[in-house]
Formats: sequence, C-alpha cells, structure tokens
Amino acid sequence: MKKKVVLGFLGTQLDGGNGAGRWEKWRPTVSLVQHADFVVDRLELLYTPRHEELAHSLTADIMSVSPETKVRPVRLDLDDPWDFGEVYGALFDWARGYAFQPEREEYWAHITTGTHVAQICLFLLVEARYIPGVLLQSAPPKRQHAGDPGSYTLIDLDLSRYDALAQRFEREQRDAVSFLKSGIATRNPHFNALVEEIERVAVRSRAPLLLTGPTGAGKSLLARRMYELKKARHQVRGPFVEVNCATLRGDGAASALFGHRRGAFTGAAADRAGLLRSADQGVLFLDEIGELGLDEQAMLLKAIEEKRFYPVGADREVESDFQLVAGTNCDLREAVAAGRFRDDLFARINLWSYQLPGLAQRTEDIEPNLDFLLEQAARDLGRLVRFSAEAKARYLAFAQSREAVWRGNFRDLAASVTRLATLADSGRIAVALVEAEIARLSWLWQREDGHSESMAPAAAEEVLDGLLDAAALQQMDLFDRLQLAQVVAVCRSSRSLSDAGRRLFNVSRGQRRVVNDADRLRKYLARWGLGWDSL
Repeated sequence: MKKKVVLGFLGTQLDGGNGAGRWEKWRPTVSLVQHADFVVDRLELLYTPRHEELAHSLTADIMSVSPETKVRPVRLDLDDPWDFGEVYGALFDWARGYAFQPEREEYWAHITTGTHVAQICLFLLVEARYIPGVLLQSAPPKRQHAGDPGSYTLIDLDLSRYDALAQRFEREQRDAVSFLKSGIATRNPHFNALVEEIERVAVRSRAPLLLTGPTGAGKSLLARRMYELKKARHQVRGPFVEVNCATLRGDGAASALFGHRRGAFTGAAADRAGLLRSADQGVLFLDEIGELGLDEQAMLLKAIEEKRFYPVGADREVESDFQLVAGTNCDLREAVAAGRFRDDLFARINLWSYQLPGLAQRTEDIEPNLDFLLEQAARDLGRLVRFSAEAKARYLAFAQSREAVWRGNFRDLAASVTRLATLADSGRIAVALVEAEIARLSWLWQREDGHSESMAPAAAEEVLDGLLDAAALQQMDLFDRLQLAQVVAVCRSSRSLSDAGRRLFNVSRGQRRVVNDADRLRKYLARWGLGWDSL
C-alpha cells in the first residue's frame, strides 16, 4: 500500500493561535491528520522565514495528535508571498529538486492554506505534472466543535470527469473558428489550419496582424470577423474602422488617417479626428497598406509603437489605442527591396503574417461556399432558390476545372451566384441558365485584347519577338515557345512577380510546404535569360 504524502503551506491565520483555545477552532493543516478514514504518513509543511516559529509550533501540535505522521518543515525564502513570479519560481525549484516516488507514494497538494497566489501556483504545478499527484481541498465542519476535522475533497486533474471541461473549451474554439469562416464548412486543409491559427492569435494577441493574398480572397471579411470575435470576448469596445489605402492620395492621405487641426491647410475649415482616432479601443483595418506613401508610413509606425501621433497642423500629440490588421495583395518584401515600403514598418506589422489562398487554390471549398452564397442570395431576394441536380453538377465541374481562373476570387463567385439566383425562374436554377453563366464567366476572364489566356503559335512568336534573338528561338521546341510566351503574357498582365507566380502556380502552390511563387517564377525566367524587369 502506498504511503500518503501531503504537500502544503501552513495557514498563518487559520493554523495559528496560542494557548489551549487554539484546539477549539478548525485548523486546516492540523485537521488533515485527524481524519479517521486515512493516515497521513508524511506532511511537507511549506513556510516563509517570518513564520518559522509558527511552523515549529504547528509541527509540535500535529505530532501530538498524530504521532504516526512525520512532519518535515520546508522553508521557502520568499520576500513577498503575493508575488506570482517569486512564489512560482520558489515552488518550481523545490518541486524539481524533490525526490518524488510515485510508485511508492501518492501525493496530495493542499490548496486550502497559503495565499491565493500560492494556491494557484500549486494548481499549475500539479496540472503540469511537476507534482505527480492530486489536489486536496479541506473544509471546516458545518457546525464547528472541538475534535471535528471537517471534510476534504480530492481533485484529480487527470480524471475523465474533467474531460467535459476540456471538451467545452475545444467546442468554444471550434465555434470561434467556424465564426471566422462565416459558418462555412470549408474543406481545404491548408486554409482550415490557417484560420485555426488566426483564431488563436486573434483572441490572445494585440500585436499587428498582416493578411496577404489576391484581391477578393476575403481579407476584409476575415478582418471584420476577427473584430467581432474580439468584441464578443470583451477584448475591444471601440469600432471596426476600415480603409482602402489605395484611395488615400496626396496631401489628403495624412489628414484622413491622422486627422488635422482647423486651418492646417486650405479647406481645413474644422478639426478632423482621423481614422486612427476613430478606431480608439477598436480595430483598424488598413487594406492595401502597400499603397501608403512613405511619409504616412513613418507616421503610422510611430502610432503603432507609441499609440501617439501628431494630427496634421497640430503641435500636440493625441492618443489612440487601436489594434491593427493590415491587408495587401502585393509582396511587401519586394516593395521594401524597391524602396517603396519602409523596412521598419514591415518588420513591425509582420509579426503575424498569413497568406490567404485564392479561390482557384481552394477548389474543394467552392461547393460549400456556393451553398452559402446561394442561401444568402435567396434571403436577399426573399424567395427560395435551388439548383437542379444536373445544373449544380455542371456548374461545379466548370468551377473546379482549370478553365475557371477565378481572377476576382470570391467576388467573382458571389457575383455569379447572385446572377443565377436572380434569373432563376420559379426559384430553380436549370442547366441552360448555368451554361449561359459559364459563357459569361469565360468572357469576363478573357484578356483585354480579346484573346483568352491560351494563344496560337503565331501569337507566341509575337510575344517572344524582341525578348529572345532569332537564333535562340530556333533552338526552342514549339512546346517551350508556347509555354514561355504564355508565362510572359501572364507576367505582363500582373502587378508584380508574386502576383504572376500566384496565377501561374495556382494549383501546385497549395501542395507545397514552403510557398515562394516569386522565386519559382524568377528561376523559370532565368532559364531563358529573362528577368522581371526585362518583361
């Protein structure tokens, strides 16, 4: 049979007392050795230096009522028993040096005595298994009288009855993740893992967060859902303020963001708070942050780090405690290298950076999003709308094929569903309507010059003419000429090397551990002696 060992602080108030009167009250540490249904073989009595006399007095009292209990006073050199770091450090060091023998002894950590800080620290050490035992909670008798030791309860943090608590937390996290996804049961493993991490960061951190990805990938919607999640957890109480930085141009950019004082410039007839002050105690979403001017970037960096900034024309700083979410569809690393974006600001907002995949990289998520958008469109129209089985199969076959480039991502899908729902006679989307919609989408995704994204050999020769000399072209197979010309065409219609890479590697990028589309494209072009600037 294993020996029973109790670990616990002495109670400076409850365990104390002088004279015979001390036996007339309930004393939690003494009561532990007075229960008839178990014997405490050893008591590790923790105490601080200033209570050493009380510790020895209590040891004598315990030995007088339970001679079979061995009491070992343990002095912990604590200056402040209410200092969490100091108490946890002392207990941790003691526990790490203690010769626990779980195969021979069972350990009970008494959490009735000691400061609240000490009780919490004991709980954490048991939970982390630094103390391989259970928690012990003692309580006085309902009607106190001499000799009644009261009651005790053992709390095993490993017992299955605590699974319900763990399941509750897991369910709450699942609900939060589902909330961020607008309740859509997405199937793409990479996207689901990404949103699960974003959920943890959103509820645990106030640091800036950067969302990257192509236009229409859902950055704005996700930022708003993060704000609503934070607000539901009482982590923010201010508003959600959103601005597309591409709309902020010239002298008005600083005024819109940071506000201005009356008379600061021509037309400034009154004070203006600015978007940063409007977002005080809330969330500020700066979409397309890469479009900000360098002066505004410098002012924004100070506002993020110090929560203070100067409005335009002001000689006194104002404050705003906002949480920043930034969005961009360009590669800020390239912008930093080109001198268009400040490296110190990029470093500040890049602590938590997530790249949202486009719809073409999440083909398995098209069907659940289609169902969600159709229900949403039906509510807006005020009538029930449904696909026929054949029509839905035809739409999904096209939507998930390589023909569907989804250049506008979820904006394209939402617009497509809206058209289908609006034109559906009697609320039924038939095959003929789907075929017409497919033709419309194909037309929308054609290049501006009227050609689709595939090209004939003659057109390929025109694209490569001037990039490669005639001798080099003659050494290339038709396959290579067509492929290179197609790549060049995509590059010329893209805003950046990364944007072109995302379009060209839209499927394989989702299957790679490390995604660096720009580097893959750069290496491909280098095979033919080409670079981004030359295109």
